[in-house]
Amino acid sequence: MNFEIIKELEKEQLKAEVPQFATGDTVRVHNRIKEGTRERVQIFEGTVIKIQGGGARTTFTVRKISNGIGVEKTWPIHSPNVENVEVVRRGKVRRAKLFYLRGLSGKKAKVKARIDDRKK
Repeated sequence: MNFEIIKELEKEQLKAEVPQFATGDTVRVHNRIKEGTRERVQIFEGTVIKIQGGGARTTFTVRKISNGIGVEKTWPIHSPNVENVEVVRRGKVRRAKLFYLRGLSGKKAKVKARIDDRKK
C-alpha cells in the first residue's frame, strides 16, 4: 500500500521531456546555480560514464578533464537544477559503465564517435 503512495509522489516529480542520451556520449549539461539572490546557468561538458537508477531516482555521471585533473559530477535527470542536456556527439561503446576511462589519459581516454544513419 505504501508503495503506491510513493509511486504517485514520484510521478509528480518527473520531467515531461527527458533528454535522450547514452553512456559514451559527449554532453553539455546546463546546470542552474543559485548564488545568494542571483541565479545563473553553468555549462559542464564531458563524457557520460554511467547512467543508473530508475524513475525519479535516475542519475547520470559526466567526466571531463580540467587542467589535467579528472572531474566527475553526478546529476539526477529529473532535477529542477538541470535545465538542459544537449548531446554534442554520440559515442560508440560496448559497456554500460565506463570506469576504465579514469585510468586513461590523453588520446587513449577518447571514446570513438558513433556514425548514425547519414540518410536522415
